[in-house]
Amino acid sequence: MRFHLIACIMLAGLVPCLAALFGIVKFYESRAVELRTAEIQNQCTILSNQLNTYGYLNDSSSEVINTSLTQLTNIYNGRVMIVDKELKVIKDTYGLDEGKTDVSENVVRCMRGERTSYYDMENHYIEVTSPVMETGGDKVSGVILASVSTDSIEATRQVMYTHGSVVVGILMILLGAFSVFVGDRTVRPLRRITEVIENVTEGYSDDVLHVDTYSETKQLCEAFNKMLGRLKLLDESREEFVSNVSHELKTPMTSMKVLADSLLEQEGVPVEMYQEFMQDIAKEIDRENRIITDLLSLVKMDRSGQTMNIESMNINDLLEQILKRLKPIAEKKNVEMVMESFRPVVAEVDEMKFSLAVSNLVENAIKYNRENGWVHVSLNADHKYFYIKVEDSGIGIPEADQDHIFERFYRVDKSHSREIGGTGLGLAIARNAVIVHRGAIKVHSSEGEGTTFTVRIPLIYAAA
Repeated sequence: MRFHLIACIMLAGLVPCLAALFGIVKFYESRAVELRTAEIQNQCTILSNQLNTYGYLNDSSSEVINTSLTQLTNIYNGRVMIVDKELKVIKDTYGLDEGKTDVSENVVRCMRGERTSYYDMENHYIEVTSPVMETGGDKVSGVILASVSTDSIEATRQVMYTHGSVVVGILMILLGAFSVFVGDRTVRPLRRITEVIENVTEGYSDDVLHVDTYSETKQLCEAFNKMLGRLKLLDESREEFVSNVSHELKTPMTSMKVLADSLLEQEGVPVEMYQEFMQDIAKEIDRENRIITDLLSLVKMDRSGQTMNIESMNINDLLEQILKRLKPIAEKKNVEMVMESFRPVVAEVDEMKFSLAVSNLVENAIKYNRENGWVHVSLNADHKYFYIKVEDSGIGIPEADQDHIFERFYRVDKSHSREIGGTGLGLAIARNAVIVHRGAIKVHSSEGEGTTFTVRIPLIYAAA
């Protein structure tokens, strides 16, 4: 990044310097040619007046005019030709075209009274034409054609390029040193950030980034600190989860081991005791199986949360099917289940995950209810969401525990939960199933008065 920054600064300095150099040289050349052209035009105008005075177009032997022509040629390092109205060259300071006819475009245009000038950049000369007017008239009687060298302008132009290149080179050296300094100061905060990130790759660092050199690095540090905090929290959560899983799986195994050892240590165990112990072992196996099944459901949901089998379904019918499956559990505990639908609801859901969420909520409402209690399930919707409310007349949840009930393996009353076969994963599964539908779940409960869970899910599923 540092080298890219230095290259950008150098390029940003080089472009305007070269543009300025070429612009200055071009302006000088244009201005010098303009002044030289105007100067030659003036000399030609003066010379045309002298030609009329001495009648040079009729008699080219005038020493005064010839001397003036020679001086003009020498001063400007050029060539002057005098052309009469018949387009015949009567005087050529180079002595090459005298007596010949000149029908060049500029001479013809000048014969019509139009002054012309032309700059040949490649061959380094300026060509100027000036009409010779008849004395006291407005007719053209001849043309002065002057070709002047611009070698001096070209030499100055080359000198300017040479000196300008040297200046640009010096500026580039200074700019290079400046860009190295700026580049080092610019990337220094990023090096600090990189060092901390490399430390994190070797294990979570306790360092907190505070690089406030630029607003961008400040924002980057804030985002990094938030991410690091989140990673630490996730790591702690993972460790706690592994610990909880180990404990929950170990407890039934310990119970089975104790029961089995008790049978093995005794001789002639009565059939009744043997059957009782085997029934207890079977219960512990069932409990272990429920824990493993719930864990697999939770892990599967975590892994495939973004892969949804979305279908448009009638939610009313789906809820009725779920309650029908749970009816034997409710009847066994003598709990009355009532479903209330305020309107027909059709929504896009993953049937398996949605059913898992509702089943866990309703099953918990039944299990943690009172004898002869009730469970009320209601369904409603608006233009954007549908709402499911699961109310019960159960034992309720203490306010201090309500913020933790969706955590994995969290139990309000551990002994009571184990007694009724709870794994501590049901609400965590329900919450995950709601979240993958881009929904939300809330709980309201008063200890001893019952609990209400409210679920809100969009009617139309929107993938992340």
